[in-house]
Amino acid sequence: MTGGGGERRTLKVAALARVEGEGGLDVRIRDGAVTDVRLRIYEPPRFFEGLLRGRRYTDPPDITARICGICPVAYQMSACQAVEDACGVHVDGPVRDLRRLLYCGEWIESHALHVYLLHAPDFLGYPGALEMARDHREVVERGLSLKEAGNDLVAAVAGRAIHPVNVCVGGFHRAPTARELDPLRARLEQALDDALETVRWVSGFDGPDLAIDATLVALRHPTEYAVLDGRLTSTGGLDLAVDRFGDAVVETQVPHSTALHGRLVGDDRPYLVGPLARFALNADRLRPAARAAAADAGLDPSCRNPFRTIVVRAVEIVHAAEEALAILEGYQPPDPPAVAVEPRAATGHGASEAPRGLLYHRYELAADGTIAAALIVPPTSQNQPRIEEDLRLVVEAGLHLDDAELTQRCEQAIRNYDPCISCATHFLTLTVDRDGPPGAPQP
Repeated sequence: MTGGGGERRTLKVAALARVEGEGGLDVRIRDGAVTDVRLRIYEPPRFFEGLLRGRRYTDPPDITARICGICPVAYQMSACQAVEDACGVHVDGPVRDLRRLLYCGEWIESHALHVYLLHAPDFLGYPGALEMARDHREVVERGLSLKEAGNDLVAAVAGRAIHPVNVCVGGFHRAPTARELDPLRARLEQALDDALETVRWVSGFDGPDLAIDATLVALRHPTEYAVLDGRLTSTGGLDLAVDRFGDAVVETQVPHSTALHGRLVGDDRPYLVGPLARFALNADRLRPAARAAAADAGLDPSCRNPFRTIVVRAVEIVHAAEEALAILEGYQPPDPPAVAVEPRAATGHGASEAPRGLLYHRYELAADGTIAAALIVPPTSQNQPRIEEDLRLVVEAGLHLDDAELTQRCEQAIRNYDPCISCATHFLTLTVDRDGPPGAPQP
């Protein structure tokens, strides 16, 4: 920082804490205005799409689950649906119900992890969850209990909590018995109570009053709060079958990121996927307790403040617990546990709502079931342009803050999206380059 009326400031954080993955952020400021914002994702591509080529059509659920240890079910469900679509198979009835039950477990554990351990410390002024636990032990214990309930549900349905092994194209290798799932009822009832308390807790958080101008994109189902499947919809009037995802979204490479950027065709604004988008497009499909909790928290589908996303996540935990309890009521194991799926030469499409947003898969199959090509579009790569635009707004509103405060505000804005950088690569060194008026001394 220099005197004489001008300044140049550089803020650096070696790695962004409390997100999945690594990356950096560069901000350039000239004459009091933000002229450039770049969220750099520099994790090396992991080439999962290339790994899938030449594999059997039955392999994607097990391979793509390894993309993420927090949301493996999302990758498995989108992968299964894409393969099944290519093979002309539609999975419904009890097998689909069991898939929904599995997805509820992932939503509970993933959202609880983010709300309690990754994001809440920002709002309460703590550097991390451990420091927060010293003053709010019972709160952190509630979050851990919620996460454990979600993990236990995933393990009971799919064999283990991380990288499940019971999922297959067409359904499951084995369906759990009603007796095996029965102990989960009490856990989920407690989880529902904890989730309702979570909504009350986070709805009192203070955050910046930021309203973004963005098109919100999410799946919408005719009768359910869209999680497992649905049509591709947006607040801009988009309403397409999933197999037309490529007609609506174009991906481009940018020099500063190993993640592709998604853009809506015919819309220059960065679009947004995730909880805020789901709530805007599906609030009328929430389960009763979740709908009431959202109303009590003051949430409205017109909300466009990303700093309120933590409240939406809490509401979605309530919904997932309610949904799981409803599915368990009268549960009977599907027999058989999987629908027969025979390969054919075709292209298939699948999409589901990962905790972080819309996750799209496309597979091209040869007649013998060999995968000829694969495309995976994760939520974080779609949201990256939107995150950059949010950061621009946050920095412009926070130019009066000192380096530490501005850095913290930027990190909080990024964590609004619960970004999974590792999923997006196919975080945070923050550099703020400030120039004063022309002719001002420089360091």
